[in-house]
Amino acid sequence: MVGAPIKRSHARHHVTEHLEELERLADTAGGIVVGTLTQQLDRPDSATYIGRGKVDELKAMLVENDATLVIFDDELSPAQGKNLEGELGRRVIDRAELILDIFATRARSAEARMQVELAQLEYSLPRLTRMWTHLEKFRGGIGVRGPGETQLETDRRLVGQRIKLLKDRIVDIAKARTVQRAGRVGSFRASLVGYTNAGKSSILRGVTGEDDIFVEDRLFATLDPLTREIELGEHQSVLLTDTVGFIRKLPHHLVASFRATLEEVAEADLLLHVIDASHPGWEEQRLVVDDVLAELGVQQVPMVYVFHKMDRLSSALQEALKERMQNLAPLSIFTSATEATGLVPLLELLRTRLRDRRPEVTLLIPLTDGRLLAEAHRCGENIESETDEDEGVMRIRGRFDTASLGRLERGGAVRA
Repeated sequence: MVGAPIKRSHARHHVTEHLEELERLADTAGGIVVGTLTQQLDRPDSATYIGRGKVDELKAMLVENDATLVIFDDELSPAQGKNLEGELGRRVIDRAELILDIFATRARSAEARMQVELAQLEYSLPRLTRMWTHLEKFRGGIGVRGPGETQLETDRRLVGQRIKLLKDRIVDIAKARTVQRAGRVGSFRASLVGYTNAGKSSILRGVTGEDDIFVEDRLFATLDPLTREIELGEHQSVLLTDTVGFIRKLPHHLVASFRATLEEVAEADLLLHVIDASHPGWEEQRLVVDDVLAELGVQQVPMVYVFHKMDRLSSALQEALKERMQNLAPLSIFTSATEATGLVPLLELLRTRLRDRRPEVTLLIPLTDGRLLAEAHRCGENIESETDEDEGVMRIRGRFDTASLGRLERGGAVRA
């Protein structure tokens, strides 16, 4: 692994942490890290990103450790990647390509596989020349150079056609999701967002009790959005969606191709930004997620920070964190999926937000209309009921969502 932050950048202070995360990414992809190389740069070398001396040092490390792959923590240009492979005699990839590879292996649904393929093709299109290095032995040969170039142009055209086809299919996916969301109008929708491996899936499994929800202590364990209805009691429920996790230096093509999936976030009534409170770099991770959400244009959606995995902190650290967030983000909540009551604060938050959307009203319903009375008790959070024999009505004071209230009024209920 190679980490080469710019001297003036903030990243140089976190180079060790970034390389540790890169090692976890390599592990997720099935690789074994045998060595690391770091360098602080005034500016990247246009030919090889790192300096000439570091290229020679890296070449010696590859031979010594019998390494077959080099991973750069920063994105390489097509020319830099090609030059490095020529110098080192090894496959060279960058962080973006590694993340795309992980997504390709983790994608389970046809939709996710399609979105990952689109991102990979858009990433590889300007790098096709590098993939044709096997033709270099023919370079300069009379009569053989043309077919190579022709084949390269053919590949570019085929890749372009495939990209257009995938984009058209993803547009169809977006339309289908719009239809699905239309069927949820009136329901309160909350989306779990956050850095990868922050614990979003464990929260969803904890509040639903469904053991078949996939949870794994690895980066990008979940790619496909998963929505479940959460019963909160008193005829209240919310739709809670688990979304794909984010990571620093997330490839732009990946964000773009997953936009149809991430529209679930834009349509939510509440974003639950899950933060791994036990991670030493949670503050940087929080900013990374906030930046991606800004790129998606969802700043207008209300958001609450959910500090998760609190059970991994000592009592002193828990109190210090809560005191600090009381000043920075007083609406933050603190949870744990491993403790019996660890998710109660989240459920209480959802009840409060749902209650805020359900105005308290008093309805007058004829005593003779048993069906309407049953409907009012079924769909509302009833606070108080009393019978008015003189008026022949029942007064029901309660909270109802907009759709239920409209349905009751059309059926004959009258607001007091």
